[in-house]
Amino acid sequence: MSSPIRLGVIGYGFSSKCFHLPFINALPNDFKIVAFFQRSEAPKDRKSAEAGSHCTVDYPNVKHYSNKEEFFADENIDAVICNSKQDTHAEYAERALNAGKHVVVEKAFTRTTEEANHLISLAKEKGKILTVFQNRRWDNDFLTLRHLIDNDALGELKELEIHYDVDFPFWMRNMNKKEYSPGDGMTFGLGSHTLDQALLLFGKPALIAGFLRVLRGIESEVEDTFTAILQYDGAQKDLLVTVKTNVVSPLKDQLKYFARGTKGSYVKPGTCIQEAQILGKPSLPVGDASFGHEPPHLYGLLSTKKEPFDREHQTYEKDVDMWVGRYPTIPGHWLGFYENLRDAIRGKVEIAVKPEESRDGIRLIELIRESSLKGEILKWH
Repeated sequence: MSSPIRLGVIGYGFSSKCFHLPFINALPNDFKIVAFFQRSEAPKDRKSAEAGSHCTVDYPNVKHYSNKEEFFADENIDAVICNSKQDTHAEYAERALNAGKHVVVEKAFTRTTEEANHLISLAKEKGKILTVFQNRRWDNDFLTLRHLIDNDALGELKELEIHYDVDFPFWMRNMNKKEYSPGDGMTFGLGSHTLDQALLLFGKPALIAGFLRVLRGIESEVEDTFTAILQYDGAQKDLLVTVKTNVVSPLKDQLKYFARGTKGSYVKPGTCIQEAQILGKPSLPVGDASFGHEPPHLYGLLSTKKEPFDREHQTYEKDVDMWVGRYPTIPGHWLGFYENLRDAIRGKVEIAVKPEESRDGIRLIELIRESSLKGEILKWH
């Protein structure tokens, strides 16, 4: 059996505790956390400190660094998980690569295309894996959409809406910056998930139209709401993809996908249940048999002319000449990101999330902002 891959984790905030550590800890034979870089000093009395307040409270046997130079110099770290603020992603990833370590960078990858290109070149030079935590590729609804497309349930796709809408969530309370800097705004935030999905499915669009808005009740250059319309060319010239986030969306079950093709349509509400399961009190362990499984009331509605695509869950409706029914959502599997990382580091497979793909996502965000500011439809450039 191979020795566990030794991980150094940067940051001990919401992202580390909720989206990374539960999945790393679910693979104890493959990964071992050997160090944290958390700027704040450890509490003097760990026993009385609140759980979750500091890495040393929850991981007393793991080394804690408050100095970045010492952290990156630790030769026991094989790979670094970068969960710091976005304005440090490029710096910390560069330091890790120069120290001979593999790197996972949280979304959004970088603030600019130039930063991303520099890191990609450096990773190639050092012969190390550089990847981005695009865990939403393993969302239950996205896995289901890809399954339907791959199995021709929708035919040739002509239009797809990808939503990630929220209704003034708690984490928007600190979104009060008024002047824009690269990396700010919801397009870099939630858009880093949904734009990645669009690029993964269809590649780079030919034309981009962006619309950025501020709906949180303040004057600001930093958008909280965006719509991007992507027009394709070549064999996909009839395809139009709309990617959007709206923060004024008082719905019980938010719309996620609306796909329309020559053979069928798929309408899917909700968002991946893995997030709710992790954040639940108590949280559901990643290894639980029900983890990632969605309740039937959130199954998407599939209407297809393909006869029959799923006779168990669909019925033939003669008046529309289609098979119609709630199609069971494939279980989500965010653990798949770390399973792939493990296998890629051990040389068994290619890394699934290539940094060039996330670099293209940053470029798309830049073009969406440019289109909105200019009030023009832009070509990819």
